[in-house]
Amino acid sequence: MIEKMKLLHITGPKGDIDRVVKAYLNKYDIHFENAMTSLNNLKNVRPFVQANLYKDAVQKGEELKQYLDISKKTDLEITTKQANEIILNVYEEMADVLELQIEMQEKLRRLKEWMAQIAPFIGLDFELCKLRDFHFIDYQFGRIKVENYHKLEQYVLQNPYTLFYECNNDREYVWGVYFVPHTHLMEIEAVYASFQFENIQIPDDLEDNPREAFEQAKKLLVTYEQELERYQMQAMELVKVREQEILAACESLESYCNNFDIRKYAACTQAQKEEEEHYILYGWMSKRDAEKLQREIAMDEQIQCVEEEPSSDLNSKPPTKLKNPKILKPFEMFVEMYGLPAYGEMDPTWFVALTYTLMFGIMFGDVGQGACLILGGILFYRFKNMRLAGIVSVAGVWSVVFGFLYGSFFGFEEILPALWMKPMNHIMPTLMMAIGFGAVLILIAMILNMINAVRAKEYGRLLFHQSGLAGLICYGFVVVCVLLFLTGYEIPATILIGIVAGIPLIAILLKEPLIHLIERKNKIFPEGSKVMFFVEALVECFDVVLSYATNTISFVRVGAFALSHAGMMGVVMSLAGLEKGNPNWIIIILGNILVAGLEGFIVGIQVLRLEYYEMFSRFYTGNGKPFVSFTRRQSEDRR
Repeated sequence: MIEKMKLLHITGPKGDIDRVVKAYLNKYDIHFENAMTSLNNLKNVRPFVQANLYKDAVQKGEELKQYLDISKKTDLEITTKQANEIILNVYEEMADVLELQIEMQEKLRRLKEWMAQIAPFIGLDFELCKLRDFHFIDYQFGRIKVENYHKLEQYVLQNPYTLFYECNNDREYVWGVYFVPHTHLMEIEAVYASFQFENIQIPDDLEDNPREAFEQAKKLLVTYEQELERYQMQAMELVKVREQEILAACESLESYCNNFDIRKYAACTQAQKEEEEHYILYGWMSKRDAEKLQREIAMDEQIQCVEEEPSSDLNSKPPTKLKNPKILKPFEMFVEMYGLPAYGEMDPTWFVALTYTLMFGIMFGDVGQGACLILGGILFYRFKNMRLAGIVSVAGVWSVVFGFLYGSFFGFEEILPALWMKPMNHIMPTLMMAIGFGAVLILIAMILNMINAVRAKEYGRLLFHQSGLAGLICYGFVVVCVLLFLTGYEIPATILIGIVAGIPLIAILLKEPLIHLIERKNKIFPEGSKVMFFVEALVECFDVVLSYATNTISFVRVGAFALSHAGMMGVVMSLAGLEKGNPNWIIIILGNILVAGLEGFIVGIQVLRLEYYEMFSRFYTGNGKPFVSFTRRQSEDRR
């Protein structure tokens, strides 16, 4: 179901907005609307514009919190101004230590980068200062992929003008340095490039043996880390002295900054002479929460709150907040994927929960595999909070039910007696019943469309839409006529189709002028050629009749997958040699896993397609606006 909403108009002195948000509004889920959107025509109203004076203090507070145990709580309550002074004073006391810490972190960063540059070449047992003294020999450090290195080795062995010295390697690359006479540099350099040799520049200040230099850098790294730890301990000691004050200050500033964002939704009245400016907030809240808030602020003279019922003349469309029992919560995912219901529209969660799981069970009827779906779905839903897993577990219940009706247990057809029938023994009845089942669901979808039309006060859609009363009569009597044909009553069926089904089709064909007629519009027929109108109406009417047929036949897949499941498990049993009396249990187990996984995935998609295209499209618009709680959005932004 959809929660009933109230639009709240909240006003008060401009300087009191933070207290109101902290004391009252943060306790409730409220969807704020931009007040200026509704009040932009008023001359004495302007946006609530104010600079965040404590942004710098908040950033410094976050730096100080790294030295504290943030899991600790404090009972101190301080104002935002006091919090700002505390943070700035503590930060000033720590300025020297923090500066030394930043300098040491920079030294560590540069040293680690330097070590990363020379690490691949520590296998070179030669002082680099001597390499730089070469006058007739050039050299280049770099790396090459292993597969290309093996090709390069053959070239180096055959070419007297180059030498490659391997320094290091891993599974992907070989690092090294190649040497070449200066007179052949361009030629050899091009060859190495053709083998995708990547040049690497080593630090200019590296003079010693790379291995020795790397070992010395490691010792220096330890020294730097010890120095950094010492500075951090000093900072921690300075902060510990005022731990409770800092925690309280950070909490106060964080609360202020989180609530500061509310200003972008607010408007302000312009002060007249000595009058004080007031803020204006518009927000949607559930009817239950709105009543609680009104009771809570009843004695607060600084805040005024007026409630307004949702209506068509409001500038703001009410947001949609779904409220369903716990067992139906996972199915809200399918509704959200299609689109939330508009406020006042019927919530289809219960409908999709029932029809989706029922069709899944019909198409995937097996006691054993259904039980596995129930168990796996419950575990994943409970420990991973996966909504799809909750849907699978409920669908598994219907799989077990139809497994008993079909007499199927992990593909074994002889262990359980069929309480109803075995699909493979009744192929045509199974397919025909699937089509009949689909026809019933389409009729139910039409009834739901009529209910939604009444709620929206769209009486033209109620009476003349292809899924309205005219469509219900037309399609319903066609279904009755088909039953008469199948039972041997051809003449009454022909008469019914010609009369009872034909009249509603004419109403659907003329739905636009009929809608204009009941709405008492001046022009009954739309502008333009009446001939073209009737041509377009006939084409649309043909499309309606075709959609009735295709939508109904589409449900044949419900029966087809019931047959498919039985057929696939029959193949598994044949491969396992069940008929010979000594089955291969490994094949049976693997076959069950494969069929359950593959067919379960395909059936899940096919049932969802039937939901969206054959049923939802008939009665559901899904153009609702989601309810976005301000407090929940703030907590998500912090994460």
